[in-house]
Amino acid sequence: MTKKVLVLPGDGIGPEIVGEAVKLLKALQAQGAIAVELEHGLVGGAAYDAFGDPLPAQTLEAARAADAVLLGAVGGPKWEPLHISKRPEKGLLGLRAGLGLFANLRPAILYPQLAGASSLKPEVVSGLDIMIVRELTGDIYFGQPRGVETLASGERRGINTMVYTESEIERICRVAFDLARKRDRRVCSVDKANVLECTELWREVATRVGADYPDVALSHMYVDNAAMQLVRAPKQFDVMVTGNLFGDILSDCASMLTGSIGMLPSASLNAAGQGMYEPIHGSAPDIAGQGVANPLATLLSVAMMLRYSLGAPEVAQRIEAAVSVVLDQGLRTPDILSAGMRRVGTVEMGDAVVAALPT
Repeated sequence: MTKKVLVLPGDGIGPEIVGEAVKLLKALQAQGAIAVELEHGLVGGAAYDAFGDPLPAQTLEAARAADAVLLGAVGGPKWEPLHISKRPEKGLLGLRAGLGLFANLRPAILYPQLAGASSLKPEVVSGLDIMIVRELTGDIYFGQPRGVETLASGERRGINTMVYTESEIERICRVAFDLARKRDRRVCSVDKANVLECTELWREVATRVGADYPDVALSHMYVDNAAMQLVRAPKQFDVMVTGNLFGDILSDCASMLTGSIGMLPSASLNAAGQGMYEPIHGSAPDIAGQGVANPLATLLSVAMMLRYSLGAPEVAQRIEAAVSVVLDQGLRTPDILSAGMRRVGTVEMGDAVVAALPT
């Protein structure tokens, strides 16, 4: 059965890295491994330039009709002067909300070939395999009231609201526990329950949900300690589950354990299994157009798309195996380059992964 994929290159390096992902999908289709129909659309700054809206109605409609969405990245200094309601990031948030993508899966896996590229000692990160489960449609990014107001004194005050309901906390915790059952059966719930009532509720609900999973060990950790532990002893973690704000920060922190933020894919899923797949590294406008961006996180996002939304886990494994082969060959984009390795650009890295696909 043919699956429909909406391709949204976005801004900055987005078109470059997504181009390699499309190449990969077409190669898999040519091999008979998958049957996909690709539709292309605009989001973020590119959509604002074309339509005056970072999330045009036609893009959201196409996303809702697709089995999965493949996203590059959004944002850049060009659009920073815009009102916050028109900035590229609003397109991304709108997609998450419009599709109900509440569960963000961010694996932090260290390929053994890149142990030397991590900023931590190899013995600290070798064998690293963490899954960060981030709640994606609540918290301070969506809470009301929000905005900037002027007080009677004339001073301005900024307001953002951290808010979670019990049901929102429960559903993301269940995603984490279900994933843990397929891994090492350990969940660490991250909060700031000592000072934030919102996350005090988070801890209560996580504990209650954990009682339904007696085969999974549950621990709790304050977010500041979790950040420290990620760089002190990251292999203590299996699955980490947390809210939108904390998950945003911790997953970027974890990315550097793997050698480069250019290596980390992500999946954002709704209750029906429909998902949006994207690298976590952002639009990197400083290197856009130079042909040096690392496409591996995007190609690994394609693997996650095949695993979680398109029902082809065996094809996902083929992509992951091909990435490992290419790293064994010593090919490196500048972000993961080390002595003795061969520097390549975006297109050459993409070509190498396609060539290494098991048949």
